Amino acid sequence: MDNILLSARDLSVRFGGVLAVNQVSFDVRRGEVFTLIGPNGAGKTTVFNLISRIYTPTTGSISYTGPQGQVLLTQQAPHTVAGLGIARTFQNIELFEHASVLHNLLIGRHTRRETGLWSDMLFTSRVRSAEMRARHKAEEVIEFLDLQHYRDTLVAGLPYGVRKVVELGRALCTEPELLLLDEPSSGLNTEETDDMAFWIQDIRQDLGITVLMVEHDMSLVSKVSDRVLAMNQGEVVALGTPQEVQAHPRVIEAYLGSIDDVSNLRRPAGSAPARTAA
Repeated sequence: MDNILLSARDLSVRFGGVLAVNQVSFDVRRGEVFTLIGPNGAGKTTVFNLISRIYTPTTGSISYTGPQGQVLLTQQAPHTVAGLGIARTFQNIELFEHASVLHNLLIGRHTRRETGLWSDMLFTSRVRSAEMRARHKAEEVIEFLDLQHYRDTLVAGLPYGVRKVVELGRALCTEPELLLLDEPSSGLNTEETDDMAFWIQDIRQDLGITVLMVEHDMSLVSKVSDRVLAMNQGEVVALGTPQEVQAHPRVIEAYLGSIDDVSNLRRPAGSAPARTAA
């Protein structure tokens, strides 16, 4: 289909005797927010690492149709992925703490580099023009994410929630077709999570960027996701809208246990909690 940006087929990954991902297949459509959910150890981040080429699948393939046409990601070197139009944030923030917000965002422009080493050393007019374009793009992202107040502040002095937004901004500076967000609400309070939902919606609607997300916060998932893929123990459990997936019996079981387990947690009507000895 023309609207499929990324397609994963029969992905499996084995680490020694552990089958971390088992025959996982899904498609990500252009312009949607597609979210992977599941309990800890379900294999979500492993799938992300396959797309980023940090891992190589034991079996299966991932195709991606970006600006250069369709390519097999499983045949690409890890350092080429960003240049294909795929950017990523990490659950544990990966920023240069002793550089300013602006400089961290400019680092995100490395995939758009237009000049070579010798011209950079001589700082030719072409290099100066490229530098101006890079700074213009970084300033656009700063304005888009309301980071003007922190523009020249060192990352080391920023609150955690702002750092999360800066990392998001650095990814946007690569001008990606596909943005991978690894638990964007991790470590954020309720207000900051609401702001993150706002940014994700604007990234999709205003910038036209497709978002593939791993997330635990189901309120965020429900607010921003078009489709959700639920995983458990490395396998696909359910695929559909957030409402459909959250109501799926196997998803409920993966998070809460079997129906019998949940029933055993309920107290009979009118019964009082048992008292414990002092």
